[in-house]
Amino acid sequence: MSDNAFGEKSVFPHWSSMSTPNQLTPSIYHRLALGSAYGLTDVGLVRRSNEDNFLIAPECGLVAVADGMGGHDGGEIASATVLHALRDAIGAAMREQVQDAPPAPPPSHDPDATWRDEHMPALTAAYHAVEYANSQVYAANVHNESTEGGGMGTTLTGFWEARSGGPLIVFHVGDSRLYRLRHGDLSLLTRDQTMYQQALEEGQSDNLPARNLLLQAIGPQEAVVPDVKACVAEDGDLFLLCSDGLYGNTPHAALAAALEGANAQTLDACCAVLVELAKAHGSRDNITALLVLCQR
Repeated sequence: MSDNAFGEKSVFPHWSSMSTPNQLTPSIYHRLALGSAYGLTDVGLVRRSNEDNFLIAPECGLVAVADGMGGHDGGEIASATVLHALRDAIGAAMREQVQDAPPAPPPSHDPDATWRDEHMPALTAAYHAVEYANSQVYAANVHNESTEGGGMGTTLTGFWEARSGGPLIVFHVGDSRLYRLRHGDLSLLTRDQTMYQQALEEGQSDNLPARNLLLQAIGPQEAVVPDVKACVAEDGDLFLLCSDGLYGNTPHAALAAALEGANAQTLDACCAVLVELAKAHGSRDNITALLVLCQR
């Protein structure tokens, strides 16, 4: 994504002298408490640089994808900055949870009786972690005198297994996506925060906005309102985190077919197939695919 949050190009000469951040997490297999993970990012067929980045942090059960925007090195800096900040904030939240952990609640015969209360601290921590990550990118924009809709920015989508065996805490800002393949059915677990999606939900069918116009992103504005929710994972679930360069032109059925039959030994091959699939369907953006196979 090379345009800013309102679809306009941005240029930042202050950043042009800064070193371009490299891929944050290497494309190798990673073992999480949840299962196996592998990620791949590609500059694509058109872009000169890759503003996508991804994070796999086994030490805190965290995975995320960020699709940067901002011109020159701005998008690359934004996506790397938000992932670094997110990892720091989640790590701090985990340390606080260990120090302040209350006694375990008594068992309940009602499976839904304490579910919300039990996981609310993790949901709140993830929300605040995204807010903190936004503040770090926004502070860079303030430093470069580019704020309130201008400046560099990035999407942010991912999940955190706050407690081993517990639900995944999903967080989402922008239009990167989280999918889940379960029993052959590929489901979208996030909602695109775009003017296009909003128009569809309002029943519009004519004169729809461009698909890349975001309602919000990390960095351009001081406040951000992330979508945060809990998602139960089952053994065998395959999660796909991706930027819009992957799914934008690629049919849903083609994505599902590429993931069918994936296992712990083929996540790397599946990511490569997904990237090539996006290119074959005419993607003009950077392409990122991150797969996590649940194997508890």
